[in-house]
Order: sequence, then structure tokens, then C-alpha cells
Amino acid sequence: MSSDDNKKLILDLIADIPDFPKPGVTFYDITPLLASPAGLRAAVTELAALAPDGIDVVVGMEARGFILAAPVALELGAGFVPVRKPGKLPGNLYSEQFALEYGHETLTIKTDAVLPGARVLVIDDVLATGGTVGATAALVHRLGAELVHVAVLMELDSLPGGEKLAELGIGYSSVVTI
Repeated sequence: MSSDDNKKLILDLIADIPDFPKPGVTFYDITPLLASPAGLRAAVTELAALAPDGIDVVVGMEARGFILAAPVALELGAGFVPVRKPGKLPGNLYSEQFALEYGHETLTIKTDAVLPGARVLVIDDVLATGGTVGATAALVHRLGAELVHVAVLMELDSLPGGEKLAELGIGYSSVVTI
């Protein structure tokens, strides 16, 4: 399939759920995309195509980010590291709190998860306010790794995520814009 065909399939398989998780918020459900072998392959192919050369580790955030990040890591021949919510990882951790479109959250990463100097690609399903990606970038930097790029499946153009990442000096690209 061509990249344009992949993007059309991805958009066709993302379901809009209005007023979830709270009134006024539209949730973009990728469950139909993940359930479709062709859709999942299209998403992984397009995300991997956004990666610069020489990626050592792909980092994905809980929960939908690491569903996509693990197969992208395999596609790139790189390792995979999950970023999780508190209480989900054992051992010594770094944590970072951030604001969401509809609340606050904290993410954690193991302090030995990525070697200093490693070239890291961050993968997430959606770029909305930029809070999740910004917090993950802060965690990657605390590990002494090099955040090379961020790739997201979809960017919500009605929210300021891209502007926030630009302010933080984080380069990113998205497969589709909604």
C-alpha cells in the first residue's frame, strides 16, 4: 500500500467518541485500528517511516503509546522502553508530572532503562496538549539520552501540542492530522 492509502485507512479506522472521558472532550479511539491487521500494519509502517536513522531505543508511553512503540522498535531494529504511570514499574525510577487536556498525570521510567547517549525516538498515539510528550522528553533527558525525534500517529490540530513542543525545542512529526 502507498503512504496515502495507509493514511486513509488509518483515518477510516479511528473512531470519534464525543464527551469521553468528560463532557466537551472528544476521544479518538484507536481500538478499531489495532483490531485490524491491515490498519495496525499501516500505523506501524507510517510511524517507522518518520524515524531518523540510527535509533537505539524507542520509548512509548502508557498505554496506547507503547502499544504502537513496541512494533515500531522491532521494525527499526531498536530496543523498546515503556514509560508508565506510578506503581507500574519496579526499582529506581524517575517521575515527571504534567497537565493533560482534562486533568493531571505522572509518568515514570526506570533510571537504568536507557543508556546515556542513546538515540531515542518517542512514539505516541496522539499529540493533543503536548503534556505527555513533554514529560516523556524530560524523562529521556534525565537519563542522559538524546531525544532524536517524536512521532505520533495523530495530531489534533485544534489543540496546542505542536506549539508546546516547538517551545520545548522538540522536533516531531505526525502520520495524520485530525
